[in-house]
Amino acid sequence: MTPVQIHPTAIVDEGARIGEASRVWHWVHVCGGAQIGRHCSLGQNVFVGNRVVIGDRVKIQNNVSVYDNVTLEDDVFCGPSMVFTNVYNPRAAIERKSEYRDTLVKRGATLGANCTIVCGVTIGEYAFVGAGAVVNRDVPDHALVVGVPARQIGWMSRHGEQLALPLAGTGEAVCPHTGDRYRLSEGRCIRES
Repeated sequence: MTPVQIHPTAIVDEGARIGEASRVWHWVHVCGGAQIGRHCSLGQNVFVGNRVVIGDRVKIQNNVSVYDNVTLEDDVFCGPSMVFTNVYNPRAAIERKSEYRDTLVKRGATLGANCTIVCGVTIGEYAFVGAGAVVNRDVPDHALVVGVPARQIGWMSRHGEQLALPLAGTGEAVCPHTGDRYRLSEGRCIRES
C-alpha cells in the first residue's frame, strides 16, 4: 500500500479520508468531512469542503476550491483556477447554507482552466468543458461545451479527442487516437467498442 503524501504546509482536518497514493500539495486545506479516493492529486492552494466526495484518480490543479455538495466521480480533471459554486443566489447578509445545490461531475469529465460550474448541474461522463466556459445547465455525456454561457459545439472521445459527429441526429465516428467507435443516436453519444 502506497502512503498518502501530504506537504508540510497543507492542512488536513481530523476526520478527512484520503485514499492511498494520493498527493496533497502546498497550502491545501482539506476539511474534516471530505472523502477523497485513491491516486488523487490536489495541487497547490486547493480547498476541499466538508460535504465533498472525490473518487479515484482525480486531478485537481492549482487554485481550485471544491465546495460543499460537490461530487467528483473517478478520473475527473479540474483545470487550474476553475470554479465551483454551491449557492445559486448568494448575498453576504443572508445565510443560505440550507439552500446549497448539489453538483455532480461524472466519470472522466474534464473541466478546463478558469471555467465556472454553477451549482445544481450535472456534467456527463467524459464531457469536456472548455477553458473559461460558464456552465449553467446540465452537460451530456461526451459533450464538448465552450463559451459564456456554455454551449455545445461537438463531441469528445474518452481519450479527449474531438469526434466527427453532428450535434444532433445520427452518426458514427472513430476516435482518431484509439480507434474506439462511437455512435450518436437520439441526442446521446455512445461508445461501442
